[in-house]
Amino acid sequence: MYTFDSRVRYSETDENGMLSVTGIVNYLQDCSTFQSEDLGLGVDYLKSQNRAWWLSSWQIIIDRYPGLGEEITIGTWPYDFKGIYGYRNFTIQDKSGNFLVRANSIWFFFDTAAGRPVKVTEDDVRGYGSMGAKRLKMNYAPRRIEIPKEFQTGEPVLVCKHHIDTNHHVNNAQYIEIAREFLPDGFHIVEIRIEYKKAAVLGDTISSRISKTEEGYVVILMGGNEIYAVVWFGAQKQKG
Repeated sequence: MYTFDSRVRYSETDENGMLSVTGIVNYLQDCSTFQSEDLGLGVDYLKSQNRAWWLSSWQIIIDRYPGLGEEITIGTWPYDFKGIYGYRNFTIQDKSGNFLVRANSIWFFFDTAAGRPVKVTEDDVRGYGSMGAKRLKMNYAPRRIEIPKEFQTGEPVLVCKHHIDTNHHVNNAQYIEIAREFLPDGFHIVEIRIEYKKAAVLGDTISSRISKTEEGYVVILMGGNEIYAVVWFGAQKQKG
């Protein structure tokens, strides 16, 4: 497992003084990025090889939101690579080792010159440790999220510069932040699933379809008739 320690900053908290949802996702993204950078397999290296790891899906279970000033440890490890896909777990723990956040993610390897996914080779993942690592204990949800037939529409969002990352796409965390704006006040998020379909870029307009389900809300972020991302927010804890 690769880990780094941090302390919840005021700039990362929500209106209740707890680490925000976006703060949680950013910590997870940063952890895997730090591991790749430390192994010499980071952003600049991948760019030189015309390669990129793009996220296909998240499942994030929030057991407890850490508060302002709380010391936390963020960890990650890949547990499998198959074909074009990489599978990676994440955790955030408190000082006592209790889980605050548990997450699973599925990534795919992309040839940026050819514009298509490519199979992962042993050289591409050297240094990440032995494959077949033990998976984190949690209830693993399917990658695909069921799309409800009934929905309401939300106000469109223009993709601005602050949404964009080094891939010149809307950052993975920003889709969650955009979708979260359509949740009702007081909705307490304890689980997030997101399926990424197509990358939005600067100047795109994102429309939304919001559906209430038995366990939460599904928000579909779209550009025209194409889906950028499907986000599910759960308000009921999952066992495991």
